[in-house]
Amino acid sequence: MEVTLPEGLDGFLADAGWPNAVIEPLPGDASFRRYFRLRMGEKTAMLMDAPPPNEDPGPFLRAARWLDENGMRAPRILHAEPDRGLVLLEDFGETRMRDYLDDWPADEEEVYAGAVDALTALHRLPPGPFVSYSLTEYQREAQLFIDWYVPARALYVDSRGWAAAWQEAFAALMPNQRPGVTVLRDYHAENIMLLSSLDKQGLLDFQDALIGHAAYDLVSLLQDARRDVSLELEAKMLDRYLEGYAGNRAAFLADYAMLGAQRNAKIVGIFVRLWKRDGKPRYLSMIPRVWAQMERDLAHPALAPVARWFDANIPAELREAQGGDWQA
Repeated sequence: MEVTLPEGLDGFLADAGWPNAVIEPLPGDASFRRYFRLRMGEKTAMLMDAPPPNEDPGPFLRAARWLDENGMRAPRILHAEPDRGLVLLEDFGETRMRDYLDDWPADEEEVYAGAVDALTALHRLPPGPFVSYSLTEYQREAQLFIDWYVPARALYVDSRGWAAAWQEAFAALMPNQRPGVTVLRDYHAENIMLLSSLDKQGLLDFQDALIGHAAYDLVSLLQDARRDVSLELEAKMLDRYLEGYAGNRAAFLADYAMLGAQRNAKIVGIFVRLWKRDGKPRYLSMIPRVWAQMERDLAHPALAPVARWFDANIPAELREAQGGDWQA
């Protein structure tokens, strides 16, 4: 398949010191961004094409520099022209956590322990120069479930009751996330590269970083939309993180369940949107996994207001089918 290269790329690469590089397109993600691997002799680099107005590489660049300055392994910026949406990055190679575990499943616990320890290190840092994860933002994300899943299923639901249920549930969480930690927001096995050894994490896809609750990225990692994580491993990794946690363990686990339910509801909405709006139906096959995780979270007493909403508004047959059978 012929790939259209970004406009003005030759001049960008010349300015970056990579003229005449061999350009290899890489598989895309759920955004408008595109990635290419560049080769010039023995050297390699990654090209991000994040074209305006749909994308803005500015937040990625700011977060990458902050992470790098604070000892975390974000890809180093080799050259950038953010107004054109072009960024040349350090190449972390091809050992993605997800792919490594597909080939070497016996290393799963060790690899996840490294990913949890990286979060522990990140959370020991003062919060980065990012805005706070507000209740308004949590509500905006949760609303994606109403905006996309509900009409796709031709359901009539209590939308005001949905917002009120989350408002009630999150009232206990919001004080617990202060002063907050840097939250990468999409920390999972497809966004972590393994560098040189299993316990060195190269971080990707952190442009939406905020200051929020320490449990959020743990939920992203351990309730992965794209990869099964056993209940046993999830519990073990939570215990690992909480070994050095000075706060109330029960409150943390309640907040973990709340963030899990909110994130999983959001992801269901996003996956339906990717199908309906963006013509990307492949994400539909992941909804049953995400839905099953959401149901487990809803069983926690902290989610009682949201669980009652689901009982009253989502038909039992859809819930039993983990969101329903999908035909794109």
